[in-house]
Amino acid sequence: MDLPSRLQTALAQARRELLAERSPDGHWMGELSSSALSTATAVCALAIVARESAAQHSPITHHQSLIQRGLEWLAAHVNTDGGWGDTILSLSNISTTALCWAAFGAVPGADERYRTMVAGAENWLRQRAGGIDPEQLARAIIRRYGQDRTFSVPILTMCALAGRLGPGAEAWRWVLPLPFELAACPHQWFAALRLPVVSYALPALIAIGQARHVHLPSRNPLARLCRNLAREKTLEVLTGIQPSSGGFLEATPLTSFVVMSLAGSGRADHAVTRKGVEFLTAAARADGSWPIDTNLATWLTTLAVHALAHEPNESLLPQERTAIRDWLLAQQYQKEHPYTHAAPGGWAWTDLPGGVPDADDTAGALLALSHLGDLDERVRAAAKAGITWLLDLQNSDGGIPTFCRGWGKLPFDRSGPDLTAHALRAWAAWMSNLAGDLQKRAQAGIENAVRYLARVQRRDGSWVPLWFGNQHAADEENPAYGTAKVILALQEPSIRELPGVDMMLPRGAQALARMQKPDGSWGGSPTGPSSVEETALAVEALAGLLEMPGTSMITKSVQNEVRKGIQWLIEQVEAGAWRHPSPIGFYFAKLGYYERLYPIIFTVGALGRVAAERNRRL
Repeated sequence: MDLPSRLQTALAQARRELLAERSPDGHWMGELSSSALSTATAVCALAIVARESAAQHSPITHHQSLIQRGLEWLAAHVNTDGGWGDTILSLSNISTTALCWAAFGAVPGADERYRTMVAGAENWLRQRAGGIDPEQLARAIIRRYGQDRTFSVPILTMCALAGRLGPGAEAWRWVLPLPFELAACPHQWFAALRLPVVSYALPALIAIGQARHVHLPSRNPLARLCRNLAREKTLEVLTGIQPSSGGFLEATPLTSFVVMSLAGSGRADHAVTRKGVEFLTAAARADGSWPIDTNLATWLTTLAVHALAHEPNESLLPQERTAIRDWLLAQQYQKEHPYTHAAPGGWAWTDLPGGVPDADDTAGALLALSHLGDLDERVRAAAKAGITWLLDLQNSDGGIPTFCRGWGKLPFDRSGPDLTAHALRAWAAWMSNLAGDLQKRAQAGIENAVRYLARVQRRDGSWVPLWFGNQHAADEENPAYGTAKVILALQEPSIRELPGVDMMLPRGAQALARMQKPDGSWGGSPTGPSSVEETALAVEALAGLLEMPGTSMITKSVQNEVRKGIQWLIEQVEAGAWRHPSPIGFYFAKLGYYERLYPIIFTVGALGRVAAERNRRL
């Protein structure tokens, strides 16, 4: 078969399989990878609750079967080098290996039952951290995260609770104190207070800070008194922001850290601990593992709608588009969020109660609604609220952060090129439907965002995203993903005419083209493996440049790359390898994950974009 025929056949198969992945309600839910880190933290949390509730004669169930199945899953998925990575496809890293090692230490008798495996983990830690004595291990973990304590302190807290840092109060010397008392201040102060954790880690700040205070109070009498007085108040704050599901952010690691910290500081029977345990037991999988989050339903649905948008009339029936539109509208937040105090108008990544409105999902929902059509008054009102929400979130540097405006410069709170590019596309999609002051605000927001992207474009022409990475690249960055996302935004008709875009876009296209491997694929580094996800995103971005008028120089330079890339993707579909996901997603603190639907969704988007461009030229 010639390439055009193969393209249509592969696209039809990919689109058919993507449509078949919908839930009975008509949207997409997907399946997140099981996580060794999540499994270790959940096992430890349940084990600490069991230990402390038994000591306090509490009626809490011990969940021994879940604990044992979790240990068995970890033992079955240790890497050959003796360490663990975040997923079963991930390279070993010090964070996950230390947490898995701690999980076995938290369960009575587990060190002996899994003696060989525990010894292998200790050997791995000795090689990477210089030793497993508390000082060496603590220094290595703190060095990995620098000034950001969002993850280094929870890791060391779990090691202390599991007995891996020595006995009694001595173990807590290596856990840096967190100023949990600041959580009692008005939330409007949080950005100015420069908390040592990112915005979404407030539950960990409270629970872990209290655990450290209980086990090793400050020697400063004033600080000790202040923290004693703040314990109950901050527990009230923690109770108020816990969702009905019990899972903070629907995230197993964050919820586990809260549960083990409260239980380990004498609060095993506290309401937050109980609800957290309920969440962890419900989140456990039949094979003994836990994922990092329950699902990414809203995010996946908006991505799928975008991927299908190149030929929407052939993909979704009118009633199906209506069902998706109604479902998306129902996910928009209509009240201030109790966790981040985000204003109404945003969307989260999930339809579950632990979600929090964020920039990427709000932009994705706005784009999906524009693709689905039938822009009645209800849709227009939702879009207006979402556009306003994103504009209010925009930082003074012109970029878009994840959850909170101006919170700080710690990782995952700062502006990100991928988030900014997504917001640009959302604003551009709705610009013609806006009027008056809101249209002027959106235009100013677009211009500021473009200037931000110009400032953060790297010398080689690339952009590095905030929420996606690659374990095979330097510093786990992913310029292929980030550059593709920005190129998709800059090629929008209302954006590409703005000052500076004519310089950024060719440089970005050339940078992305240089990342292509000889076989036509893309990956995280020249020597690392290829991925369907990165190849599909690169192809979709570069194929869009072929559609732009007046870009003959860009077109000539990328035509060959698009052809080679689309041929590689088609070969993956024909060989059945295109469904294999890669761990390119980042969760908090660079916790890697993969999502089963990512390669399917991104392949449909790339094949559909190339097919649409080809049909346009016929």
